[in-house]
Amino acid sequence: MFGFSDETYIDVASGNGGHGCVSFRREKFVPKGGPDGGDGGRGGDVVFVVRDNLRTLGHLKLQRSFKAENGRPGQGARCAGRNGSDVEIPVPPGTVIKNAETGEVIKDLTGLDRYVFLEGGRGGLGNWHFRTAVRQTPRFAQPGAKGTAMRVGLELQIIADIGLVGFPNAGKSSLINLFTNARSKVAGYPFTTKIPVLGVLREGDQDVVIADIPGIIEGASEGSGMGYKFLRHISRTKGLCYLVDLSDDGYLSAYDTLRSELSKYSEELGAKDHIIVGTKIDEPDTEERFSRLAEKYGDTQVLPLSIYRDDLLEPVKHALFRLAGEKPDDGFTSRMDTDAEYRDEV
Repeated sequence: MFGFSDETYIDVASGNGGHGCVSFRREKFVPKGGPDGGDGGRGGDVVFVVRDNLRTLGHLKLQRSFKAENGRPGQGARCAGRNGSDVEIPVPPGTVIKNAETGEVIKDLTGLDRYVFLEGGRGGLGNWHFRTAVRQTPRFAQPGAKGTAMRVGLELQIIADIGLVGFPNAGKSSLINLFTNARSKVAGYPFTTKIPVLGVLREGDQDVVIADIPGIIEGASEGSGMGYKFLRHISRTKGLCYLVDLSDDGYLSAYDTLRSELSKYSEELGAKDHIIVGTKIDEPDTEERFSRLAEKYGDTQVLPLSIYRDDLLEPVKHALFRLAGEKPDDGFTSRMDTDAEYRDEV
């Protein structure tokens, strides 16, 4: 079993090319057959393969070194050496390859099935290629080219349409559990969600992928709570849903604090389209608090939510679809489903 992992470092190397062969044709009735050395085989490539059934990089925690096979050397009778086998590295969708030393992004694998990262070395030419009218017995061949070795960092950025953002215990896990079949942990203490959770809200052939990340608190930019560890997972989203706990005394400043922390991490993330959802409106005095919240942020869509009131669920579902760029039909009826939950995997 492998735990959740969204970043790791691995060493990769493509194969060396096989050397060309120095050989001369020797047959009973052909005393001067001439050179017949074959070419060396090409070294294997390093290939990243995106697998939809993977959700973490945990499987790369045990094996951290990947090397493609070397090409085989050429042989006599102009026989070429065998090409080296590629090494395939399976990764989940949303993986980004970075230079381990500089942190520079080398390739974002989003939308790709396979990506040849390092090509193997070419095979060397046999001495058959170097014969000429004045050099009829070349006693040399071309060596194979060396492969490339590199240390890279892999970073996972999950692919979701909507990201849920809120303080701990704001109701993010309850919302994703209610709208999808995801099973994010719910409890009466902070940071019950320790890893990102994905769920899919589905209506007919329309899907909205929702990401629940661990709660953000004030001072996350300075490392408080879980800091910014999981914010990369909502960087690809089309929009954000800010959840504000109406039963908390700091409800009027919660949205400003959350958006400020996101903007410190990334201006682009802080500027994403969003809605505000006031949660736990079934508790005492929260309806009046919701009115104040909606009045304060009149330029933003503000919606109330209680997991115990069905009449409040449909407007939030509609808003999530619109935020994701989808247009739900009138008389919305959703079939709740889940794409995947980030859990320990074999």
